[in-house]
Amino acid sequence: MSGWQLENSSAEAYERYAVASWSRALAEQLVTLAAPRPGERVLDVACGTGIVARLAAGRVGDAGSVVGLDLNEDMLAVAAASDGNAPIAWRKGDAAAMPLDDGAFDLVFCQQALQFFPDRSAALSEMHRVLVPGGRLAISVMRSIEHNTGWGALADALERHAGAEAGAMMRSPFPDWERTVLHELAAGAGFEDVRVSVVVASARYPSPAELVRWEAASSPLAGPLGALEPERRDALVAEVAAALREHTGDDGVVFPQETHVVLAVRA
Repeated sequence: MSGWQLENSSAEAYERYAVASWSRALAEQLVTLAAPRPGERVLDVACGTGIVARLAAGRVGDAGSVVGLDLNEDMLAVAAASDGNAPIAWRKGDAAAMPLDDGAFDLVFCQQALQFFPDRSAALSEMHRVLVPGGRLAISVMRSIEHNTGWGALADALERHAGAEAGAMMRSPFPDWERTVLHELAAGAGFEDVRVSVVVASARYPSPAELVRWEAASSPLAGPLGALEPERRDALVAEVAAALREHTGDDGVVFPQETHVVLAVRA
């Protein structure tokens, strides 16, 4: 696996690789469905490097405002460096105890983070609190890995070549939740008109080898993959390439990723 190297900053690598390969595609779908309007006040919870916040800022315009909230200071630093001087305020804070005023926002986003929160009910209650009456919630959470076979192939290969921990890391963003779980979580926090949709977007990588390298550079997989001998990494890449052959063309690897999108309203 020639050219293998780990990145010095996982936050910078996340913006460079994860956003480019899969996160932006999901963010575009989420923002389109939520439809921010000019002049609205928007919050992006667990914003990471800020792709949803940046897309929302383009929708609300100069009359609106956007806040990106995250616990990770490195992610916030990369977000600030990547925002193109858009009018976005980057704030450090816990989703379960936000340092934000009641009723401060018209629209709250949360992309691919709810499944990782230790207290999901508290986080959703906080999202409800900071919305105005009639304010809107827009959340995305990956469907189970059975509905994301491209990622499943990578998880299987990681388990065989890098160990059970690496396979579990790859599966962690894909909770085994039916849409009823998301309905109940949102309704339990006080939201109404809860709708859960299945959205499909494409993940794109230049090659199977770059898929593995990009995932290692931009996620906790850097540890177990960086510890592998080159021969084991080569074998892992070969298995991924074989599994994704039907999704590979002259322009790289493209496979579908399915996510649940939750839209709801604060009464």
